[in-house]
Amino acid sequence: MNQGLLLRFENLVQLRGTCRQLRALSSRKVCGARWKPVELSAHPVGSLLLHPHLWPKHRLISGALSQCRHLATKEETKKKKKKIPLMKGEVEIRQKMTVEELAQAMGKDIDHIYEVLLYTDINLDSVEPDSILREDHIKMIVQKSGMKYKSAKLKEEKERKNTDAVKRQVVNYPAVLTPRPPVVTILGHVDHGKTTLLDSLRKTQVASMEAGGITQHIGAFIVHMPSGEKITFLDTPGHAAFSAMRARGTNVTDIVILVVAAEDGVMQQTIESIQHAKNSGVPLILAINKCDKPEADPERVKKELLAHNVVCEEFGGDVQAVNISALKGENLMVLAEATVALAEMLELKADATGLVEGTIIESRKDKGKGPLTTAIIQRGTLRKGCVLVAGKTWAKVRFLFNENGKAVDAASPGIPVEIMGWKECPSAGDEILEVESEQRAQEVVAWRTYVEQQEKMKKDLEVIEAKQKEHRLEYEMQQQKLAHLTWRQRKAVLYKANKHLMFSRPKERTEMDENTLSLIVKGDVDGSVEAILNILDSYDCEDECKLDILYFGMGDISENDISLAEAFNGVIFGFSVKANESIKKLADKKGIKIKLHNIIYKLIEDLKDELNSRLPPTVVETTIGEASVLDTFCVTVGKTKIPVAGCRVHKGLLDRKMKFKLIRNRDVIWKGCLSSLKHHKDDVQVIKMGMDCGLSLDKNLEFSIGDEIICYEEKEVQQTTSWDPGF
Repeated sequence: MNQGLLLRFENLVQLRGTCRQLRALSSRKVCGARWKPVELSAHPVGSLLLHPHLWPKHRLISGALSQCRHLATKEETKKKKKKIPLMKGEVEIRQKMTVEELAQAMGKDIDHIYEVLLYTDINLDSVEPDSILREDHIKMIVQKSGMKYKSAKLKEEKERKNTDAVKRQVVNYPAVLTPRPPVVTILGHVDHGKTTLLDSLRKTQVASMEAGGITQHIGAFIVHMPSGEKITFLDTPGHAAFSAMRARGTNVTDIVILVVAAEDGVMQQTIESIQHAKNSGVPLILAINKCDKPEADPERVKKELLAHNVVCEEFGGDVQAVNISALKGENLMVLAEATVALAEMLELKADATGLVEGTIIESRKDKGKGPLTTAIIQRGTLRKGCVLVAGKTWAKVRFLFNENGKAVDAASPGIPVEIMGWKECPSAGDEILEVESEQRAQEVVAWRTYVEQQEKMKKDLEVIEAKQKEHRLEYEMQQQKLAHLTWRQRKAVLYKANKHLMFSRPKERTEMDENTLSLIVKGDVDGSVEAILNILDSYDCEDECKLDILYFGMGDISENDISLAEAFNGVIFGFSVKANESIKKLADKKGIKIKLHNIIYKLIEDLKDELNSRLPPTVVETTIGEASVLDTFCVTVGKTKIPVAGCRVHKGLLDRKMKFKLIRNRDVIWKGCLSSLKHHKDDVQVIKMGMDCGLSLDKNLEFSIGDEIICYEEKEVQQTTSWDPGF
């Protein structure tokens, strides 16, 4: 009888089981139980003190000690709670559950949890009732117990109500609807004269301020006609890089003026512009520009457009065609009258009463005014003091500005206006809705933020569960391979298998840094940043060099950008923004590159150069000379026979300093250097074309008549990325 077992046989009679079970209790080795010796003075005679988490996991002992368990500790008696009944064998689980909480959720006692944990690699000596279990262990315990698990739902999901703002119902009462100006977008290929046309129409010098003659971001303007009509123009960029901005411009557009240069004809961006207009269901007006040039051919342009289903009126279609010269101002009024006539046919009307609805065309940050947005009002009349919601931000309108920067009191449908008073910059293309109060605006923003968070959590959870499933399968396969080993042997095998990873991590990190270009993109307005990001989305050369966008936003270069670039060895690209002298000095001190540009394709070319610098150089072979083997023989040097080839140079020359290769039946069988090169009996350095020579290699190889000897030079050439941004 073990000394630690202080049992009196007169009390053991009360225990369940047979005499064989009692003998098993007294054998510590048979049952594997760990008993704690106690003093008789502290406990009743015949009592048995047993640590709860070290109780035997065999049913034999569990049944025999059923009457003694409640005597283990006083704390366990206090913690003992009523078991929760199970519904259809499902267990609600959550993250960071303790052993005791899981037992209660399953309707089992703690012993059952310890029994299941025997089948895992968890060290039971470290597990207490209040120990937190990992999620994969929780799921495994439930499954091993023959039950199903489901994630506990948050109560907030059921109680939260939809507080989003929505558009008003469309009302077609003639008494409410009033005429509004048409919203016109000018589209076309780069350098075909779009900005010059707008400049001529509104008599301003926008084109002279544009860098490189390319419009860099969307602006909205009103043109007042002599007859009193108004036309709202959206100046969308014509460059291929801004295809996303162009598409957004047509979403709020009533009419598209397609500008095509008479001497160039239909180009790539012209076709894209036609497609955007068709997708939006917007009618076209064709403006054939640069008709004052001698090489202009308007008829060829009209015929080329037939292939893209743009049929002019003279060919029986419904597209008006106007020959203009934006630079000289010829026929501009004819184009404007054609626009007004088409607008009258469309009968454009809107409801100027009720809550305001609109669309954000552009957003930017101003140092003095804060976040500003250019918007087109579509319903209602916008005034100072209105509370607006767009995306996940809101505004109480403080000031309204027209296209000339002058303050206005109100903006009716079809009128572009710049709005001041936003809490943050919304994204270009967001829908503007007016709400009743600031409290209501905060509710809408809170709901939209909550919905976005829930969607993100749902996607993250799907990714996490997929990864966990993958890791679980790997773990189970690994456990099956090591099932015949003890847990100590398993740990030793796993340590040896993963030991090399600890030493390879620094090297892998270095390689990753060398082949990764980290970027910080800053732009003047939201649309410019969006356009650059759309170009970067087309990057498909991850195998050459990875592209990692650390941060993007609006505004000038700041110290935070420098710190972030320093941490990740990144490069800062700025578009139409500035970096003051202190920022430049700080960047030079820390070795951070700041690249500022005002033209989009210049920025992309600079980015490609930066990508090229991250690529390792390639070795290029340049052939210097070629010779044919005409005869073979051997020369004895000491006791060694050296094969020698008698050759004739038929192209270029052979230079002993260069590298050579031996080609037989179009296969390269040797590369290296020559051990000797002789003309007759003289050692020479160079053999020119038409001369005979004898040569031997630095390796003992047998020559064959007809072999080719190639003399070449190796040069390192910088690689260039194969990424094509589309222009």
